[in-house]
Amino acid sequence: MASKTATDEDVPQNDGSKLKTFISILRRFIGVADLAAVRFSLPSQLLEPTPNLEYWNYLDNPSAFAAIGTSDEPLDRMLEVLRFWFTKDLKYVKGKPCKPYNSCLGEFFRCNWEAEDNAPRIDTKNILAQSSGNASSASSIKSAKGATDPRSASSVSVVQTAAKPTSPTVRISYLTEQTSHHPPVSAFYVSCPEKGLHAKGFDQISAKFTGTAIKVSPGEHNLGIFVTVERRDNETYQLTHPAAHLGGILRGSLSVSVGDFAYITCPQTKLKAILHYVEDGWLGRAQNRVEGVIFKYDPEKDDKLRIKDVPDSDVVARLGGAWKDRIVFTLGPKPVDSHSPDKQITIIDLNPLAVAPKSLPPKEKQAENESLTLWGGVTDAILSKQFSKATNVKIELEEKQREKARERERKNETWKPVFFDQATDKKGTPELTDKGREVLERAQKEDWNLEGIV
Repeated sequence: MASKTATDEDVPQNDGSKLKTFISILRRFIGVADLAAVRFSLPSQLLEPTPNLEYWNYLDNPSAFAAIGTSDEPLDRMLEVLRFWFTKDLKYVKGKPCKPYNSCLGEFFRCNWEAEDNAPRIDTKNILAQSSGNASSASSIKSAKGATDPRSASSVSVVQTAAKPTSPTVRISYLTEQTSHHPPVSAFYVSCPEKGLHAKGFDQISAKFTGTAIKVSPGEHNLGIFVTVERRDNETYQLTHPAAHLGGILRGSLSVSVGDFAYITCPQTKLKAILHYVEDGWLGRAQNRVEGVIFKYDPEKDDKLRIKDVPDSDVVARLGGAWKDRIVFTLGPKPVDSHSPDKQITIIDLNPLAVAPKSLPPKEKQAENESLTLWGGVTDAILSKQFSKATNVKIELEEKQREKARERERKNETWKPVFFDQATDKKGTPELTDKGREVLERAQKEDWNLEGIV
């Protein structure tokens, strides 16, 4: 009987069968306040063969991140941050929603990106000069040749990073560690010393199944992404995440939609952006619309939460478009659609972009609790369609983690992260330990050796 069960499990399921299995599991959790806190285990056939810590990162287009802080003008720098923001979810735009492995306490992941240093410069003063007919022929706003959208004649969108870049590159290093198990929280740090840039934050989600969709929101320790431009007197931007919905469950076609607000604030420049992701109606094709405004605000009285609350006198720019397609911005308080197409500048066009490849440490340089090694047995089994083996390896791995927890409890020991100072933080900004800094400094030199660190 056991062998029959294993054989049945190893018969690959089509997407429809997988979805039925997924729904039957989810129905048990209708009304549960937070699915993420329950950390229920899915059969290996339903898992994406990717560790959670590798999957959850925001550098889908690293060139957009490397370009932050380039301009001398505060508005232009806010637009650089927004351009990065609109690229961070390429994995959802270009790929299908998936469920990676649950992370284990103390698990960590590290990688590099080689980002092409070729993002178009954002220069709103030049745009205004062009509007006045005083622009020089040497414009930093390139013509969007071949664009299919007549709304915008110009573009500052980033381009796709080549597999083998020929232009100069900037190295970006990344480190993340699972710092808490209950609740599940991970800390991350992005380092780009060549550009004087870093980003950090805690990743934690709260998920609830409504019966027709799964609502995913930031957890209490997830206060967003904090991007710091070191060469601008440590100018820091806080980017908060909107809630998203995983829908299409009953239709058998999973999709991600967003119907919420996101906020980007910079107290040093006193500029704030509000992004309204407009919820699609029940009927009709998904529009994935987003509307935005950049305006002057008082950090001591940050009380504007809706676009309609912002007086025109404070508005410096507006944005509009589809977050899975193309987004434009215009200068001044007038609505985007009231501007002629040549005044609507494409800040991002996602159509030609794909998720950028990572540079990973070689297998022999990885620690046993490094994501790719820790989950390597499960991944190999799933890729070879040995799902019963994958499930057994996964169960064995999870049991080892539970035993470690029981051992710590017996010894009255408190687990501490290795690469970050704290497991969680009310400010949402994790700090690196000396070991964490050393890992990133070595990664910048493409030195993946962990000797003397772990």
